[in-house]
Amino acid sequence: MSTLADVSPSLAAALGVEGFTDTLGIGGGVGGGIRGVALLLVDGMGADLVAEHADHAPALAELAARGRTLDAGFPSTTAVSVTSLGTGLPAGGHGIVGYSMAVPPLDHPDAPADVVLNTLRWCAHGSTDPVDLRRELPPEQVQPVPTVLQRAARAGVTVTTVAPEIQRRSGLTRAALRGCRFRGVTALGDLGAAVVEALGEATADEPAFCYAYHGDLDMIGHAHGPGSLPWRLQLGVVDRLVAQVAEDLPPDTVLAVVADHGMVATDAGWRIDLDTTPALLRGVRRLAGEARVRHVFAADGALEDVVAAWRGELGDAARVRTRDEAIADGWFGAEVTDAARGRIGDVVAAAEGNWTLVRSRIEPMETALVGHHGSFTDAEQHVPLLLAHG
Repeated sequence: MSTLADVSPSLAAALGVEGFTDTLGIGGGVGGGIRGVALLLVDGMGADLVAEHADHAPALAELAARGRTLDAGFPSTTAVSVTSLGTGLPAGGHGIVGYSMAVPPLDHPDAPADVVLNTLRWCAHGSTDPVDLRRELPPEQVQPVPTVLQRAARAGVTVTTVAPEIQRRSGLTRAALRGCRFRGVTALGDLGAAVVEALGEATADEPAFCYAYHGDLDMIGHAHGPGSLPWRLQLGVVDRLVAQVAEDLPPDTVLAVVADHGMVATDAGWRIDLDTTPALLRGVRRLAGEARVRHVFAADGALEDVVAAWRGELGDAARVRTRDEAIADGWFGAEVTDAARGRIGDVVAAAEGNWTLVRSRIEPMETALVGHHGSFTDAEQHVPLLLAHG
C-alpha cells in the first residue's frame, strides 16, 4: 500500500517539478495542467473513523468515495508523519523515529551528550520545566535531508506553509517543512482563506504548493476519545472547512486532504504502567517513544534479558522486536540510515489491540489521555487521501 511518504513527491510531480514521480495519480485535473496544489493535513483524522462517522462528514464521505486509503507509516505519530510528508521518506530515511527519541551526540559544539528529544516540542522529554533544545540540537542537523518544499521552491514553485503561529519557527517545522514562506493563522476561517489565497497566486509559469495544518480533531480525540460526541462534532467542523475550500478552489488547482495517523480509544484496563513494573525496567537505561510504541535502550550486557522480560511480561499486548529484527521486518521503511538506526531502541515494542505502555511518573499528562496512536492497527495506520480539483 502507498504511504504518506508518497504524497508530497506526487504533488510536486503534478506541478511538473523534475525529480519527482506522481505515483498517486494526482494529475489529470479538469482543464488540463495543474498550476497549484494544496496539501491539507488534518491531524488524527483516520480513514476508518471517517468511514464510521460519515453521517457527520458528508463532504469528506463524498470525496472518500472516489479517494483512496494510505498507510501512515511507522510509528504512526505526528512528528514522524509530518516529516514523511515533508521529505517524501519513511522514518528510516529521515531519522525522526518517534514522538520522543534518543539522539546520540551531534557534531555540534553545544550538543548534549545523549538526550531523549521530544520531537513535537523540541525539548528534553519528560522534563517538568522544558528547555528549548533548538540551539543544542539544530533541527537541520537532526533531520538533514532536503525537504520536498525546498526542492520545489528551488524549481520556481511558490511554496507556502499555513499553520498556527506557534509553529512558525518550531523545531519540527525547521526539520520537516523548511524551505517555504510561513503564514501563521489562528482559526479555521483564516486557515481556509490562506489556502485559497495561496492557490490563487499560482500561474502556469509560477505554480504554487501550499501545505496547511489543522490539529483540533487530534486534541479532542486524545482528550475525549476518537468517535466521542466532541470528536464527531469537530469532524463536522472539519467537513465544512474542506467543503468550503473545495468549492473556492481556483481553476487548475488541487486540494489533497490527508491525516497523519488515526487513533484508538483505551482506558485504565488496557494500561501497562512501565514506571510501576520493575521487571520491565530491569536492565533498561533509557525509554523513548510514546504509549503505543516504545523504544527501549538496554544497559551494557543486558539486551537478552531485556528482550526476554518485555516479551514475557507483555505477551499478546505488544509486538516486541530487537532493533535488527524491526529493521529487517521493514518497520521503519526499506532503507534505514545510520543516524536513524542509532535512534531506534535496542528493543521496540508496538502495542496491539487497545493496549498502552504508559509511564505514569514521567508522562502523567500522556498517561491520562483517552485516545492514542503510534502502532500498527488499521485504526492507527489507515489515513485518507481525498482529492478535489478546481
